[in-house]
This record gives sequence, structure tokens and C-alpha cells, in this order.
Amino acid sequence: MKETTRSMKGLILFCSVAAVWLQAAVGLPLHTDSRWIVDEEGQRVKLRCVNWVSHLEAVVAEGLSKQPIDEISNRIESFGFNCVRLTWPLFLATNDSLNSLTVRQSFQRLGLAEAIAGIQANNPFIIDLPLIKAFEAVVGKLGEGKLMVILDNHISKPGWCCSNFDGNGFFGDQYFSPELWIKGLTRMAAMFNGVAHVVGMSLRNELRGPKQNVNDWYRYMQRGAEAVHSANPDVLIILSGLSFDRDLSFLKNQPINLTFTAKLVYEVHWYGFSDGSSWESGNSNQVCGRVTNNLMKMSGFILEQGFPLFISEFGVDQRGTNINDNRYLSCFLSVAAEFDLDWALWTLVGSYYLREGVVGLNEFYGILDWNWCSLRNSSFLQRISALQSPFQGPGLEERRQYNVIFHPLTGLCVVRKSLLDPLKLGPCVDSDPWYYTPQKFLTLKGTYFCIQAEEMGKQAKLGIICTVSNAKWDMISDSKMHLSSKVSNGSMVCLDVDSSTNEIVTNSCKCLGRDSACDPSSQWFKLVNSTRSLGRARSMVSMVGSSLGNVVTKFVELGYGST
Repeated sequence: MKETTRSMKGLILFCSVAAVWLQAAVGLPLHTDSRWIVDEEGQRVKLRCVNWVSHLEAVVAEGLSKQPIDEISNRIESFGFNCVRLTWPLFLATNDSLNSLTVRQSFQRLGLAEAIAGIQANNPFIIDLPLIKAFEAVVGKLGEGKLMVILDNHISKPGWCCSNFDGNGFFGDQYFSPELWIKGLTRMAAMFNGVAHVVGMSLRNELRGPKQNVNDWYRYMQRGAEAVHSANPDVLIILSGLSFDRDLSFLKNQPINLTFTAKLVYEVHWYGFSDGSSWESGNSNQVCGRVTNNLMKMSGFILEQGFPLFISEFGVDQRGTNINDNRYLSCFLSVAAEFDLDWALWTLVGSYYLREGVVGLNEFYGILDWNWCSLRNSSFLQRISALQSPFQGPGLEERRQYNVIFHPLTGLCVVRKSLLDPLKLGPCVDSDPWYYTPQKFLTLKGTYFCIQAEEMGKQAKLGIICTVSNAKWDMISDSKMHLSSKVSNGSMVCLDVDSSTNEIVTNSCKCLGRDSACDPSSQWFKLVNSTRSLGRARSMVSMVGSSLGNVVTKFVELGYGST
């Protein structure tokens, strides 16, 4: 998307707000309370992480030849993330001839002289450290930057991940000895025992390949989990599923058997390409409905079983030109908001030292550009900002649940400055408290007012007569994100957004057929349950309660209460 002065001002404001949020002390270590991750005081801690790659051939965190690590760490925090999922190859912990190489020697053996010069200039303190000590140093710097760390065993033999036949996919593969894996997990867990900001260990990334089977999954994942717990009882244990971490369905009927409790988390991955080209070739409403149902069937049920579900990888081409990714992202954000999931974005990385034989490969899924200097797409941070604060969970102030009306295309929510101003999109932290009644009215919680459709192409308004057809909103289409009503002439309309003003309007409902060229995302709204402090919204409701008579009179005068 084109960057504007307006969007950059919004980004600066967002980053300032995010920094305030992140300054709040988190009581470590973390543990679980049913489906939530919580701190020592039992308050919810939402993992909003970014993936930082450290598992490729150089076995050094990417980007250290481009920018000082303190600068990278500070940027991660300023972007609103509170943790890093730091990847590592098993051989870093188990192959002494590898992990004893210095950073300089590791790059020399790969012929990467330019990267050596860059690290010498930007991070000279690690250039002659052994690889394992350099890894420790990166973890330490992230802690200094107020970031939590999840250690992710991404692969065994250093290199790009993943394929079915790379020898790293499942227990018993060429580079995946179960005994060596347990040894490596134990060493890594012990190394960071007592390092408070290392809050979790993801035991293995994307199990896959022809050897994968449920029996071995239980056998070895249980052993790996117990080994990590014995070596470091403070870290969360994060378990991945089968089929590139998309399938946990086997847990429906057979839970894993572990000696410890209150620290088990499951992870799942979801990208646009996970479903091939379905998003581009199919109707977005139908694809979103089908894919979401499959996600819940394969992994989402974990929440109902009382365990946290961590979307440890999601991401899109940050250039904004990939139709498949763009359509997927709106659906993903709606699901992540609806279930208030913990997550980790792929990826921080703007470019790689060496990936799949290419020196300096540009990573278009990276939020940083090739030089690790600037954001690749500033509007993307706004889209995920609503997911960076929890909507629900232990410790949030409001006991009574309400809804926010989330617009995944923009990452904003329906807000109002006052009862007489138009409904608009704004930051979700300023969201009004809505209540979707059993009669399908969208009422402003604590008042007599509800959203009404006036005419096709006109603003949606608040009215005080909430028993009429134009105040009833049905969730239609397979996506369940079209909010549809009827205007006075009987025509069906859907909530939409005027892109020039950000005001909420009603238009003809888009993409209800099978048209694959149609993009319905401007009309996608998700009603998200929330119990967090109402802030500004609570003040507005208080104002309504104290002067309701005057406000109602004014609304009638303006015609807002008409049928």
C-alpha cells in the first residue's frame, strides 16, 4: 500500500502506545491457566511474537551484518512485539565441531566475506565468539531489550526449512535421531535454566514426511517434553503437530501423558499457501468458511480442551501484491481476533546471509527491508495492532463481556467520538462496547441505541427504535462476517466502509456467489468478545446514563430514531 503522511503519523502514535504497553512488568516465569498463558500473579500474558531466523548454514541470527543487535531489539519492541521466537538447529547443541566454530570461521567456510565485514562493523563483540556463545549473546541482548524469548528447534542440520524429503522431517530421518534430539533439547534447556526471559521452548518445528505417524509422535514428544521439564522447570513446553504443524487432530481422543501440569502449549502454522492457491482461485467467503472450519477441526479444539493454542507462524508477502496472501490475511486476522490467540509473525528477517545457495536473498515476508533499516510495509503493523493487546483472559478488568466490531481489512474497530458523530473506524483500544442481542440487534452497551441501516450507500446510524427491520443484522455468507440488514424499500444491504472517510456505510452485499474475482474484505466485520477495560467507551456510556433524556431528544430531532 502507498505510504502517506497520515499513515506514518498513525504508525508513530501506535509505536508510542505499544511501548507503554510493553513497559508493564511481566511476572516471570509464565505458566498456563486453562487455555490462557499467565504470569506469576495469574494475569494473562498474550504472546505477540516475531520469528527471528538463526537456523541457516551460518548458524548466526540473521541481520547482524546489517544493524547492531541493540538497534534490532529496540525496533522489535517499538513495533509492539513482546517476544521473539528464535530458531535454532539441533546440531548447534549436539555437534561440538560445529558449535565451537567462531562466527568468523562459520562465515569464512561459506565464503561470506562481506557478512564478516558487516558483523565486524555492527556487532564486533560476537565476531570471534563460538557459535553457541554467540547464540547465548543474542538471547541475552533480547532480554536487555525487554523481550521474552521462545527457543524453537527448527531443524537438525543447518539449512532452509522445510520439505518432506530433507532428512529433517520426522523421528528416524537421516538427520533426526530421537536420542540426539533429546540430548540437544536437554542441553539447550539447561543452558538457559535461570534465564527468566527465556519463557518457552518449542520442541520441534513442522514434523512431516513419509515416516510421520501418531505412535512415534506420542512416544518421542512425551520424552522430549519430560527432558526439557527436568532440565528447566520454568519454561513453557510447546508441542507441534504433524503435516507441517497443521494437524493436532489425534489429540481429540488421546491426550498426551505428562508428569507436569500448567505449562503445556500447542502450536500450529497457517499461511495463505497452506491452502494452495485457493484464496486466489476461489470465492473468499467460501474459502474462509471452509478453511476456518478445517482449522478448528484439526487444531482449534485444543482451546476447548483447556490448552493454549499458539499460532507460531503466520505471514504474508509484505509487498502487498500477492492476491492469495492478501485475501488469506483478512480471514486469518478475523480468526486470531475471535479466539484471541497467541501468535508469532513470520518474519523479522529482511534478508539472509545465505539461503538456498543465494547470497543476500531478499525476504519478502520480512517486516524489515533488505538493509534491515526500514519497515517494508508500514500499514501492516496497523493491521496486526488490534491483536497485540488481549481481548479476554485472567486479570482483565471488565467482568461482563461485550463485543468489539473488528474490521480485519484495516485492523481497526467501529468507534465514535460522541453519540452524534458518524460511526467510523478507529483503533480497537478505543472501541465502543457493543452487544449483539439474541434478536440480532447491535446495541451500544448500556444505552438504548442500536445501529440502523438508512439507505443504500448512506451512513449507518445509531437510532433509538431497535425493534424495526433495519436494526436487525444477520451474519450471512460462509465467512459469517457480512452483517446484513434491510432498508425501507426492502433491499438487502451490508455494513461497509467508505475508504475516503473511514465512515461506516451500507452498500449492496458483495461476493455472495461463487465469483473468484470478487473481494468482499471491505464488508467483513467480526464481532469479537472482550472483557478488557472499556477506557474511553466506559466514559461515554457513563455520559449517556447521566444525560440520556437530552441525548434522546436530540436524536429524535435529527431523525435518528425514525423508522
